[in-house]
Amino acid sequence: MKQVGYNPYVAAQTQFDHVANIIDLEPAVRQLLRQPSREVQFTIPVKMDDGTTKVFNGFRIQHNTARGPAKGGIRFHPQETADTVRALSMWMTWKCAVVDIPLGGGKGGVICDPHNLSKGEQERLCRGYVRQIADLIGPVTDVPAPDVMTNGQHMLWMLDEYETITRGHYPGAITGKPVGMGGSLGRTEATGYGVIYSLRESLMGLDIDITKTTASFQGFGNVAEYAARLYTQMGGKVIAISSWDQHDSKSYTFRNKNGLDIEKMVSIKDSFGTINKKKAQEIGCELLKGDEWIAQDVDILLPCALENQITVDSFTKISKTVKVICEGANGPTAPDCDILIKERNIFLVPDFLANAGGVTCSYFEQVQCNNNYFWTKEEVLEKLDSKMTSAFQAVFKLAREKKLYMREAAYIIAINRVADAVKLRGWV
Repeated sequence: MKQVGYNPYVAAQTQFDHVANIIDLEPAVRQLLRQPSREVQFTIPVKMDDGTTKVFNGFRIQHNTARGPAKGGIRFHPQETADTVRALSMWMTWKCAVVDIPLGGGKGGVICDPHNLSKGEQERLCRGYVRQIADLIGPVTDVPAPDVMTNGQHMLWMLDEYETITRGHYPGAITGKPVGMGGSLGRTEATGYGVIYSLRESLMGLDIDITKTTASFQGFGNVAEYAARLYTQMGGKVIAISSWDQHDSKSYTFRNKNGLDIEKMVSIKDSFGTINKKKAQEIGCELLKGDEWIAQDVDILLPCALENQITVDSFTKISKTVKVICEGANGPTAPDCDILIKERNIFLVPDFLANAGGVTCSYFEQVQCNNNYFWTKEEVLEKLDSKMTSAFQAVFKLAREKKLYMREAAYIIAINRVADAVKLRGWV
């Protein structure tokens, strides 16, 4: 759960300001990059199945487009806020820059709970959202994608509405679509696989054998599922997984000290990542409190849920055995915890590097759509591995050479790339 009083936008700006000071960023560039360049907030009236009309609040925020079209997902979440979307759009800018793809940062969201909406209501909400932003998005301006509680079907409804309005076919206008309808093979796995590609490189750099490691995950949605699958395929052992239960409105940690069978865990979860408690216990899982994922005696922690999960309070629960934190989620670590992680000598793979596999594969999808030529799954994943590995090695090298924290090194590379683009364009 998000903690009361936490503001992700303030956290994003705090991280930015820290690195801007390190690299002595010019005042005008700093002012431009520490806030979004464009924000749109709007209402979406939706006719409900019972004949009533419900009004939803939506957002689309573009942080920076100096390096290319804005790129970023659309969240459906009951706790969505403008500040959350602002922060995520900013992180998207750095994410695209650190993996060196020609895109900028954007993000969108609607305050809603899709659990409580029928399929028809979700479709009408998607189409209403696009009608409000159709003049802002497009393959060369701003390219949306799925995010928390949205999926390929939502994106296809949005694309269909966009193409209806613009009277043409523009499959590159929205990514994350179903395969066969402009979607890319490998996209489903991309974010989770990218997390493990980064983790693999980290362990190699630390001279740690992945087959001798254990891990605990927070979250079991798409990112965590595929990360856990690849991690276990590489020989690692998942000891615990935390999952939000939509029925109880609280989270639980599922643990097996001998290692969880990931395929069995996948078979007993729903499309929103909720694990069936009864079935989990039947296959040998202990049922613990939701926040116990962070307290496990493992080598690796993988927060793959929402932001602000590793806080000053929760950090005290982290076991002395933990050697690596690999951030699969966006902003899972509070800024004031970075100093604690450094003091404990825990190696951190920052979020906008670790989870950049999703936007990288979205970029691949956009390229394939615009060229009307699609690659095999093997080609996609090979290109993804190459891109993620190259990005990680650049950050790792800078961190080692300059004795920097990994988050600082990743930010320095990303911010410098965007700052250079801003200056070359003559914006400042």
